[in-house]
Amino acid sequence: MKLLGIGSRINHLEYGKGVVTNVTSKHYWVTFIETGLETIDIDSEFEVIEASEDDVDSVSFYEVERSLKSILKKWSDVSEVVTIADKWKGGKLIMEPGDTNLKGKELPIDTFFHKITMVRDRLRVMEQKINSSNLEEQEKIDLQQYITRSYGSLTSFNVLFKLKSQQFVGQRK
Repeated sequence: MKLLGIGSRINHLEYGKGVVTNVTSKHYWVTFIETGLETIDIDSEFEVIEASEDDVDSVSFYEVERSLKSILKKWSDVSEVVTIADKWKGGKLIMEPGDTNLKGKELPIDTFFHKITMVRDRLRVMEQKINSSNLEEQEKIDLQQYITRSYGSLTSFNVLFKLKSQQFVGQRK
């Protein structure tokens, strides 16, 4: 079996699409679009989308990072890689109705987190479109305030984010 090189694109059954960012004798380090950096065994099952056979030592981390950002922008609508806090990885969200006769719902917390980050990304796009629109300045300010209040309503989910810099920020006083 020929090893994949840095920059190879794969599709993993559990983690989805990603790019190989490092190779060791037993593992690939892969940055996945939805889950961020994961380490997978070289012999684990995944689909090779595009193989790169570059010598591992011939590519700098900077080049890999730059390529990865380019690939992620090209192949997804995610503006940045957002990872869930380690303590929540593999967890589940359990919702139980007040009426015990009704059935509850379980959802992988990673799925829920992905949906929350997509809401955040869409709010950011809306914000950019408003700011670049031909609306009157006061209309832009009014719409911007709605978006800021929406961010504020979503701050309860900040506990899920690995990086503080990627959390929701509401209106600051």
